[in-house]
Amino acid sequence: MRDDDFVPPHLPDDVAPEDLDIGARAQLKTLTKENAELVAKHMAMASRLIDEDPELAHQHALAASRRAGRIGVVRETLAITAYQLGDFALALRELRTYRRITGRDDQLPLMADCERGLGRPEKALELARSVDASTLETPVRVELAIVKSGARLDLGQKEAALEELRIPELRKDKAFDYSPALFASFGGVLEELGRDEEAAEWFELADRAIDALEDALRPGELEEMVITTERLESPVDEEAAEGEDEPHDEAQGEADSLGDADDALEEPVVEEPVVEEPVVEEPAPAEPEGESASAIESEADMAVAGDDALFGDALFGDDLIEGEERSEGTR
Repeated sequence: MRDDDFVPPHLPDDVAPEDLDIGARAQLKTLTKENAELVAKHMAMASRLIDEDPELAHQHALAASRRAGRIGVVRETLAITAYQLGDFALALRELRTYRRITGRDDQLPLMADCERGLGRPEKALELARSVDASTLETPVRVELAIVKSGARLDLGQKEAALEELRIPELRKDKAFDYSPALFASFGGVLEELGRDEEAAEWFELADRAIDALEDALRPGELEEMVITTERLESPVDEEAAEGEDEPHDEAQGEADSLGDADDALEEPVVEEPVVEEPVVEEPAPAEPEGESASAIESEADMAVAGDDALFGDALFGDDLIEGEERSEGTR
């Protein structure tokens, strides 16, 4: 479609520039005021519609890109909507442009998954290895491991697919926003290997992690939530890197054990608000897959991370993870 043929979708009266995430709006300040407002409205609509009407969301993203094609978050938004539609070639092209504009690697897992979608698992693995994983934020590193595991499965390398997921974040005693997808991916590979009993244990852990995360974020359940930040380092990385303000920043609220869903949270004692320093914990090694899921009940209370991503669920992997990654501009 030529630019002259494109007709921008209608903007409803109830959409406002302020509906767009403040971080994304900040990137539009190089535009004129009128243009920035129109772009912000189209991007806000893309975020609003991404789940219920991905085709219309994509049209809004196209409208934004035609007005602000040199803004990183705009190209990122267009890539995510294209990915949702299964247009992996367009998504990959836009993500490459986003990477050139911003110099960021936070969408590397989505780029590698686009290579998988195009039937090129070897290219996906090559792209995933092009960046030192220790330089990536924890959620991005986890997503990349899941995509690499999927690429190994595409190549019929089942044992290697399991090894790709044996990362420090694969731990049974704590749940973060990336844990359900990681647990389910690990269970899925075990199932591919015919180890159904072990797979069932990890699937159960994934379900319990989801329950705990939902309980931790349920309105009215907590009058006060303690926010912590954790950066898990790979064995070769000795220093903790400070997180940046990006779509995958880790806002993690602590909650009780994944034991029983009904007892996931107890009413906290409300105290005077205090500002706590971020807690950095040493990564625990991945437990052998043969251990029972019930072992989680003998561990200390589990920390639960919550992240208000614009697009909700992650976009990576096969059927183990729903949806994308998550864009700062459209989620």
